[in-house]
Amino acid sequence: MVKGLYTAYTGMINQEHRMDVITNNLANANTNGYKKEGATSQSFDDVLAYKIKDVTEGYHLAKRIGINNPGVKIGEGYTDFSQGPLKTTGNTFDMALTDKGFFAISYTNKAGETSVKYTRDGNFTLTADGHLVTQDGDAVLGTDKKPIQIDNHADTVIDTSGNIVQNGRIVATIQVTDFEDYNYLEHYGENYFQPVEGAVETEAPAQIYAGYLESSNISVVTEMVNMISIQRAYESNQKVITTYDGTLEIAANQLGKV
Repeated sequence: MVKGLYTAYTGMINQEHRMDVITNNLANANTNGYKKEGATSQSFDDVLAYKIKDVTEGYHLAKRIGINNPGVKIGEGYTDFSQGPLKTTGNTFDMALTDKGFFAISYTNKAGETSVKYTRDGNFTLTADGHLVTQDGDAVLGTDKKPIQIDNHADTVIDTSGNIVQNGRIVATIQVTDFEDYNYLEHYGENYFQPVEGAVETEAPAQIYAGYLESSNISVVTEMVNMISIQRAYESNQKVITTYDGTLEIAANQLGKV
């Protein structure tokens, strides 16, 4: 009977984790280039395991080993990298990717350490000295792996290959990078990604559309429906615990008097 309490408890913990993921998605519904995250669940592990040729248990006998962990476990998280809808801004330095790929950004943390992060958020701007940067001031990298700097007074055209053209010549090319397996990318901050050990860079098929931004790929309606479903599941587990508690109260305080 008591095991039922633990089963319901693990269900509540799992739904709480799913709720955290969904609320984070909703909080980033208006974040440019944000990719939806999700959570998975796992059923309890098998209890039986067999020790082959274990003479201590007798001939041809199997031994039960392991711990019975009833209920549900929090599984692995995942990221949905599907394309988000594009919106028109008319700003030359707003850019959207139309296929797989990421902009490369030179990111500097509070400790002054610089590393390359990757993002789908192309909401860029020019500084007074002509550096192409994100809204947080991180430098956008070119194909030469260096921060892009251009003349901020000249007319600028950016083609679909990422070439920045001023006065009829290409002054820089925006780097767009893709990866063989997105399982080797992890979220960093709101809309940055960073590769982990095992990540392999590949040529990106994406084209760059200047004057557009990619919105998040979150459906607010779908996330709200999922949130209601999670609330109902959480309440169901609460009722199970309440029922078990009442049953145990009777067993402990009333049956003993008979």
